[in-house]
This record gives sequence, structure tokens and C-alpha cells, in this order.
Amino acid sequence: MSTTGSRPHERAVCVYCASSRSSHPDYRAAAHRLGKVLAGAGIGIVYGGGAAGSMGALADGALAGGGRVVGILPRFMADLEWGHRGLTELELVEDLRVRKHLMLTRSDAAIALPGGSGTLEELLEAITLKRLGLYLNPIVLVNTRGFFAPLLALLEHAVAERFMDRRHLDMWQVVGEPEDVPGALARAPAWTAEARSFAAV
Repeated sequence: MSTTGSRPHERAVCVYCASSRSSHPDYRAAAHRLGKVLAGAGIGIVYGGGAAGSMGALADGALAGGGRVVGILPRFMADLEWGHRGLTELELVEDLRVRKHLMLTRSDAAIALPGGSGTLEELLEAITLKRLGLYLNPIVLVNTRGFFAPLLALLEHAVAERFMDRRHLDMWQVVGEPEDVPGALARAPAWTAEARSFAAV
């Protein structure tokens, strides 16, 4: 385990994913593939630091491909021995709030894999920050088993009901397979702080 020090900027993405061991194995397989894809593309990973479920599969896939994986883990989770022991770097932080902040600020994009309330909360915070022009990087959802379809329908409904602007639908990209993520990152529409001009509908 190492602590954060000054270093040149490295290309990396933040990945939100789950620790569930009980979900369909397709989710963990997709996470493992994403780790290998990102490692192969020379893209580092910043994630929640866990060893179980999609979290562990993501890290294992990237590490097997020679990738750099940084975990940001709250101390209480380390005390519970939830952390992955083989990471390039594991940074311990005080709480979930600091973890979320560092995951975004230490990366150049946010990628969401299927998950539960924690994963969804992280994703929606990134979307909200982007809507307010405070986060300008790409956001990509990996829609394994069509998991995000209900959320995407709800966001479309929020636009239809005028809680969001139609331009807000450009804040994220959706892909079906982990192998499509690098292309989605490259094609993501530019986003600037000018988004504040239509943050409120």
C-alpha cells in the first residue's frame, strides 16, 4: 500500500461498480473485461478499492493486463478487510464523501457499471455535478444485461416533465459492451461550464 504523492498526471478513469457476490455472473465477467480493456488501452483505473464482486473483478482484470489500479477506500472498510490487497496503490480516506471526491478528481472520466444504491448515488452525483458545470469530463454507462434501461427511461421522463433540459441527455454515453468504452470516451461531446446557463430549466 502506498500513499498519494506528487506525480505527473496519468490518464485514468473513475469506475463505479458493486461489491455484490450474489448478482448474475455476467456482471462480474463484464467488469473483468472492462479492466482488461482499459489496461490494454493504457488507461488507469481509480475505483472504490474493494476486493469482492464487480469491484474485485474489475481490478483483477486490469492487473492481469498490466494496468494501473488505484483504490480509494474508507478506513472503516479497511478495518472490515474489504480492501483489495493487490492494487497498484490503495489510499485510505476518512469517509465515503472524501472517497467520491477523490475518485472524480484523480480521473479524466467516470464509468458506471451496474450496481446498487451506492453505485447509483455515485453516478447521479457525477451527472449532477456535470449539469452544474462543475464536472466536465465524459460519463459512460456500461449497460450489461440492460441494467440501466429503467434509469435511462426515468431520466428521459425527467426531461419530458421539464425537470431537465433535453441538452442534459448529452451528459452521458451508453454502451452495451466493455469493449466499447474507449470509443465512447473518445466520442463524448464536449462539455463546458457554459452548461450552467441551462442547468435550471
